[in-house]
Amino acid sequence: MKVLLFNGSCNENGCTYTALCEIAKVLEQNGIQSEIIQVGKNPIRDCIGCGTCRKIDGKCVFKDDIVNEVIEKSKSADGFIFGSPVYYAHPSGRLLSFMDRLFYAGGASFKFKPAAAIVSARRAGTTASLDAIIKHFTINQMPVVSSNYWPMVHGAQNSPDDVKKDLEGLQIMRTLGNNMSWLLKCIEAGKKAGINIPTEERIFTNFIR
Repeated sequence: MKVLLFNGSCNENGCTYTALCEIAKVLEQNGIQSEIIQVGKNPIRDCIGCGTCRKIDGKCVFKDDIVNEVIEKSKSADGFIFGSPVYYAHPSGRLLSFMDRLFYAGGASFKFKPAAAIVSARRAGTTASLDAIIKHFTINQMPVVSSNYWPMVHGAQNSPDDVKKDLEGLQIMRTLGNNMSWLLKCIEAGKKAGINIPTEERIFTNFIR
């Protein structure tokens, strides 16, 4: 089993990365492979709703960033964790653009697989940021992995040493890692026991008739 962890910060080794590393360490201890993917510093296009991904086998029409590469990797992954710093009480715009295209074009690679969101902040805006990330999961029938508190760590910008002093925050990350490991093993056991994924053809309606 493997979990992909995404760092939505342009600071490769900053506060968000430090939190993700704490989770990855626990996943590995539980026998779960992990890979931290840096979303990157370069601009990432937002989704323009062109619908071309529906015609080219679940790939995004834009090919100048890592979205299509991640869609392909996600097909064989079992779980996901998306991390972001807090900017103006919301996740980084880079991560949101990345996730919008990732889920719109490659949603089939994520459906029914567990996911979690984590954020880092100097002070506030954390729960609003978590809510924005988690909405991508809940529209795609993904079990949301929680911890023993809202999954956040605190540290000043570019100060990963602050996060290392946030003992409660680090424990929250470790608990999340253990919870993700537990759920993945439960899902695997369910598959072996013949428990199938629930299916029903989706109904689309408009508010205006």
